[in-house]
Amino acid sequence: MGYTSFGQLPHGISFAGGRCPAHVELLYDLTWVDDDGTRRSDQQVFDSMLDSISRARHLVLLDLFLFNDFQGVIAERFRDLAGELTAALIERKRACETLDVYFITDPINTIYGGVENPYLTQLRSAGIRVMITDLLPLRDSNPVYSFLWRLLIRPFGNSKRGILPAPFAKERISLRSYLAMLNLKANHRKTLIADDGADGWVAMIMSGNPHNGSSAHRNSAVRFRGAAVLDLFQTECAVLEMSGFAPPGVTIANLAVTSSTSLQVLTERKIKLAVSVLLQNSTAGDEIDIMMFYLSDRRTIGHLRAAADRGSRIRILLDPNKDAFGMKKIGIPNRPAALDLRAAGIELRWAHTHGEQSHDKMMLIRSGSGHASLLLGSANFTRRNLNDFNLETDALIQADRNEPLIRQASALFNRVWHNEPGRTYSVDYEYYADPGRIRYLLYWLMESTGISTF
Repeated sequence: MGYTSFGQLPHGISFAGGRCPAHVELLYDLTWVDDDGTRRSDQQVFDSMLDSISRARHLVLLDLFLFNDFQGVIAERFRDLAGELTAALIERKRACETLDVYFITDPINTIYGGVENPYLTQLRSAGIRVMITDLLPLRDSNPVYSFLWRLLIRPFGNSKRGILPAPFAKERISLRSYLAMLNLKANHRKTLIADDGADGWVAMIMSGNPHNGSSAHRNSAVRFRGAAVLDLFQTECAVLEMSGFAPPGVTIANLAVTSSTSLQVLTERKIKLAVSVLLQNSTAGDEIDIMMFYLSDRRTIGHLRAAADRGSRIRILLDPNKDAFGMKKIGIPNRPAALDLRAAGIELRWAHTHGEQSHDKMMLIRSGSGHASLLLGSANFTRRNLNDFNLETDALIQADRNEPLIRQASALFNRVWHNEPGRTYSVDYEYYADPGRIRYLLYWLMESTGISTF
């Protein structure tokens, strides 16, 4: 149990790249409610991804967590993201003979081998290389259970013939699918690398999934060019090698750009170390704005409280954790964790969601000295996401606080925080406040032990 929780990670996992000059574009998907109660969306992230795919000539490499149409009782019908991405990849592969496409994803999309995923089947049939991540070499976040699963269940594999109802699919699955699910680990990354036509190499690091049930979620992403593309490529090659696949045999070169903005690729625990350094270095007068789907990591909460004590102004917008793909949730972990943040005098608001989620994982720090740091990507601020259990990828952008990118990120946060005439993005803390001590104890126990879905 100790080895599988603290043992050596595979080569290339938990990576911190260099701070590379980069041309960076901020993208976002916003969902809001009009005064008449109508839900509307403005989306950029997946449209940008599809655009890059449509112009690629030699390589498209995708690493995406959720890629399916699994949903609960109340289905989200906003957009067929899984179908759109499948069609775009197949169309481009057929149109460009020189194109090689690698698609990395998580075993949740086949319910750990219990069902067929029609989108992955279509990709394979079109000659696209589909890799289901082998999660076994990763550390176990739930060591007591994982030890028994590795010893007594995993050696028997899985079967696509089952009698149990799937939790979020129409098919029947085996007991072994459920037991594998309880192992609680994931390839949670959301990245794209492509040679984007005549403009050279481009990459994206995102918070969003091409999952139909997630199609109306609020998300954010960065699309960038520069030497950091090669760093991102190396992190994805590490996942391929960990899973027993050969990486693409392409040369990624000619990445030099001139820019006063830098971008650093971070994965797994290196994200947590960056968060800790940024928060510990904050001083009086600094402005810290956070939009986060899950915020529960105890050490990060401690750093936020200490920064507030030093005089940093902190505003945090949290998802109320009430919706998940047509299923209802009980507000854990954000509502109990918010009690500790609120006690420190930190300003809090909730995303005003109507079936969708506020799925961003973004932190913006603007210092009084004029410097700014923007961190975003796949990683929630939770134990599983930050402590070398899940696979995660974030981008850390450093720039002057008056750079257009930083001003755009600040304007995006203010837009959601303050709402706009005729548009409601967020509500006051009291709207979803939950002072219940039993729920707080449950959150603390789940976060501490790893027996949790967050």
